[in-house]
Parts: sequence; structure tokens; C-alpha cells
Amino acid sequence: MKPTVLVLISLNDESRACIAAAFDVIYAPDPASRAEAIASHGATVRVVLTNGTTGVKAAEVDQLPKLELISALGAGYENLPLDHARARNIVLVNGAGTNDHCVADHAFALLLAVVRDVPQLDRAAREGVWRDTLPMHPNVSGKRLGILGLGNIGQKVARRGAGFDMELGYHNRKPREGESMRYFDSATALVQWCDFLVIATPGGPGTQHLVNKAVLDALGPHGFVVNVSRGSVVDTAALADALKAGSIAGAGLDVYEGEPHLPEALRELRNVVLTPHVGGRSPEAIMASVQNFITNATRHFAGERVLTPI
Repeated sequence: MKPTVLVLISLNDESRACIAAAFDVIYAPDPASRAEAIASHGATVRVVLTNGTTGVKAAEVDQLPKLELISALGAGYENLPLDHARARNIVLVNGAGTNDHCVADHAFALLLAVVRDVPQLDRAAREGVWRDTLPMHPNVSGKRLGILGLGNIGQKVARRGAGFDMELGYHNRKPREGESMRYFDSATALVQWCDFLVIATPGGPGTQHLVNKAVLDALGPHGFVVNVSRGSVVDTAALADALKAGSIAGAGLDVYEGEPHLPEALRELRNVVLTPHVGGRSPEAIMASVQNFITNATRHFAGERVLTPI
């Protein structure tokens, strides 16, 4: 008999078929079906598949007496009840490394789009407005790129920055051993130095509003910020105020506080480029994440060590 997996996130048909080949799947990607699935099938569930944003609650874990494994599909796991799960010896895994290239690509797409004002130029061209009447916008190449969070994604962002002949710096809680890139001991120090800030740090209480009014003020009126991590890292109200006042030049955002609802304060601003949390989504990235989950779960039930433990 195949182990039962409770899936709490939306998956395409191909992904669901791959998982169903190895496991019995209960698909519950919305609140109503989730509650019903836990109530009806909780006694049989041995695995929960979710993501960092959707998570799973401690109270829900308590309704799954046979639960052995919780997996976040992507790298983030800020809404998993880690301590509660570990107290029951539930194994915790994530999808670290499966969508890094996709997120780093998207970070640079946002950076190029907002610095070069691509959405507004596209609109102007469609409306017959030619270049001589439009403002010029700065280069991306040769500038200073600050990376907030030099994990797997941050390192790949840095590689792309190097390809644009950018000077690179970063801030972590502590310097990375063996890293030659310039280290700054605070987010404020980093943004005082850089032209562009890319946020790639994990979410959760430890980074809540790490980018606040003081950091945005330090970035300055010629600075741009890109966030592909979690919306909670940036103080939305402070960011909207800075964009409106011209305290910073612009922002490219893929993540938001309160998503999937887009903050109203950002909707009408022309100096921000917005995408709906798709930075880690591509056919290649999703399939790699699904295969990583299947491998982790298969190894777990075979009594082997999982590959990407939290």
C-alpha cells in the first residue's frame, strides 16, 4: 500500500501525476478542501506537501496522527511548525536548490525592467511616443549591486551581476566563510554603498521588516530595490511612501505582505514593477522541485537519509 500524501498547494496535472505514481494523493489546495481532507482522511496521512507561504499549522499536525514527513516544495519554510513537528520526530524537508536559477533570473528581469523603465517604455511605444520626448534611464552594467541574503539564490544573483560587470557586496547575519565578495555588517551599511539592492534572504520573524524606512532612506533617491524573497522582509507602507516621495528611484517586486492580495498602495505607482510571486515558477523549476520531493519521500520510507533536510 502506497503512503498517503496530503497536498496543500496547487500543482499542475503533470506534477500531480508524478507524485501519484509513487503515493496515494489527497489534493486539497484551498481552505475548504483542506479542512475537509484533514477531517476525513487525517488518520491515514503520512506526508504533507506544502510550501513556505501556505505552510501547515501545528493544530493541523495534531490531527494527523500518522504524519512522518512535512515537505516545503520550494526553499522557503517560514510557515512550518518546526519545533512542534520535531517534538513528534516528524522529518522536515524543503526544495533547496531546485528553483534557484529561476528566481535569480527573475530577480534580474525585475532589476532590468525597473531600472530601464521597460513597462513604461513599452506603453509609450504602443501609443506612438518616440524616444526624444522620453526621459533617459541609467545603466545596470557597472553599478554596485548589494545582495541581502547570500544563500543559494543570492549567490546566483551575484553571478549574474558579475556578468554585468557589477561591483558586488552582501549582508548576512555573519560573513560566509571563504567568500571574497565584500561583506557589510548591516543592511543599512550595504544600501549606503550600493546602487541596487536585491533581497534574497529567508522570510520569518528574524527578517520581518528588515528593510524598513531607515534602510530605504539610506538607499537614497537614485537607488532601486528588488524583492524575490518574502513580502514580510520589506515594510510595505514605508516602501510605498518612499516610492511616492522619490526617496528611492524604483522597486521590482515579486512578493508582498498579505499576498495573494496586492497592496493597494503599490498598484498605481509607475516606478514599481510588479509580478505575482512567479519568481520560482518555470516548467523546469517546478519539475525539479516535485522530483526532489519524490526523492526525499521515497528515501524516507526506505529508511534512508533525506537529501534536503531543514
